[in-house]
Amino acid sequence: SQRHKSIRDVKRSSRTRARVKDLDQIHEDIAKTLAASSSTSLPTNAMASTELDPDLPGLGQFYCIHCAKYFISQAAMDVHLASKPHKKRVKILKETPYTQEEAEAAVGLRRDNSRKPKADATMSVDAETHSGLFSDLNK
Repeated sequence: SQRHKSIRDVKRSSRTRARVKDLDQIHEDIAKTLAASSSTSLPTNAMASTELDPDLPGLGQFYCIHCAKYFISQAAMDVHLASKPHKKRVKILKETPYTQEEAEAAVGLRRDNSRKPKADATMSVDAETHSGLFSDLNK
């Protein structure tokens, strides 16, 4: 009896070794970068550090902010920028991220103070109007 018969990469998907940044973290990075710069568009190497870091590929000079990846050279980064996974990531990141308020509203945890409670919240049954409907029960 084999578990996960049709799922090929169960062990690989549960690894945290090569964990990439989530979309909300990337949105925060983009917002910080745009706040620091005066332009409204991101440069290609927006997060490239000014000092060289020997622990990062390409000494930390070639970084794709959308995919949160460092590259070894400008040529490798150009190939990545033209790739389908990068274009998909950019398309996904163009959507506005969900906020905690939207998530709570979807679940029904938010109090909507703009709506006033109805005065007739309970159903009141007029006995005179419906006396004919329930007359056979009284017999």
